[in-house]
Amino acid sequence: MLLRIDHVGIACENLDEKIAYYEATFGVTVVSREVNEEQGVKEAMLHVADGEGGGSYIQLLEPLGPDTPVGKFLAKRGEGLHHIAYGVPDIEAAMERIGGSGVRLLDERPRHGAMGTSIAFLHPKDVGGVLTELVESPPRPS
Repeated sequence: MLLRIDHVGIACENLDEKIAYYEATFGVTVVSREVNEEQGVKEAMLHVADGEGGGSYIQLLEPLGPDTPVGKFLAKRGEGLHHIAYGVPDIEAAMERIGGSGVRLLDERPRHGAMGTSIAFLHPKDVGGVLTELVESPPRPS
């Protein structure tokens, strides 16, 4: 069911500073920047590598305000690992299968994610304390 680790989400206080750090330190490049009002974040996707199942990324997340999920995360835990995301071929089928195994879904249906993806989150208490995201990439152009 899982194709790859799609991305690792990292919460940060200042998106521009963190982008500069990752570019200088790891040689990665920004492939997408978005403001996601629904999730309350400014985000950047930094390309790490490509594989058979698709690309792998680092997702940097800056909150739009202190009362957003990432804003609350930063206030409680500081900068660092926020979530891990796995690529899946069919997000609805993955949600049905995982939900059927007893893992609580934080999303009842897929929602819009970065770079045109469909995403859904799993409850961290049911997945070893790690906020886990499922990601279905849009179809690749032929």
